Amino acid sequence: MPELPEVQAHAERLTEAFTGDRLARFQPIKFTALKTAVPPPDEAYGHALEEVGRRGKYLLMEFAPLTFVVHLMQGGRLKEDEKQSLKPRGGQARWRFEDGRALLLTEAGTERRAGVWCVPAGQVLASAPLVALGPEAMDVTPQELATRFAAQPMRLHTFLRNQRCIAGIGRRLANEVCHRAKVSPFASTGKLGLEGAQRVVDAIHDSVTEGLAFERSRTDMSASADRPGGVHKRTGEACPVCGDTVREVEYSSYRVHYCPTCQTGGKVLADNTTSRFLK
Repeated sequence: MPELPEVQAHAERLTEAFTGDRLARFQPIKFTALKTAVPPPDEAYGHALEEVGRRGKYLLMEFAPLTFVVHLMQGGRLKEDEKQSLKPRGGQARWRFEDGRALLLTEAGTERRAGVWCVPAGQVLASAPLVALGPEAMDVTPQELATRFAAQPMRLHTFLRNQRCIAGIGRRLANEVCHRAKVSPFASTGKLGLEGAQRVVDAIHDSVTEGLAFERSRTDMSASADRPGGVHKRTGEACPVCGDTVREVEYSSYRVHYCPTCQTGGKVLADNTTSRFLK
């Protein structure tokens, strides 16, 4: 799933390419794509796109009367629609502009979870789906994070992926942040304190800055396998910091990647959800 660096860089590309274009029509290609009924999308017709912003992992297409909030989910993409075919492959929704250009929201796979919300201008952050999000990952302070850690004790990796706890981080960044902070992904947030929160904040900034630099060097959003990092999806490879072998803990829908030497005092985490360590 695209995370903060990918979504932010893509928002910047879309802003540069489409700012000032006036919306002619919004077309939900799949009936599941539009998640709201009020306000209607046609309130934005004839208005110019002011900016494509971002909140968490959501893209914000901002017009004067309303904002289209777009979530790409796992396999979604929002890009210029050059062909504008009647039945685009994976097509979920289309924005047509008065100059003839268009943007197309697509989603690979069969889940069809990518979606669009229409929200009145000025109410975006206080309305669904953004109202429930935690603070932006790059804005949270060590003290604020320590307070949130203490109030919501859980595994660090789980906390980082929870958008209600902190917004913008997904599986890849959670792996990289834990590695850079030199903290076990299974560490309890309730025990990390201010010192642990400081290390996590520093690791977030390092990981996001690296990811943003990479994404801004591209003309389109990267594939997950191409994104920079030290442990994510690098099971069996040497840790770039200490040389130990990168390990993983496998769950039904995702994997946690980590370095034993850097993060768990050399202990290998058990590859199941109940045991803490292999004996």
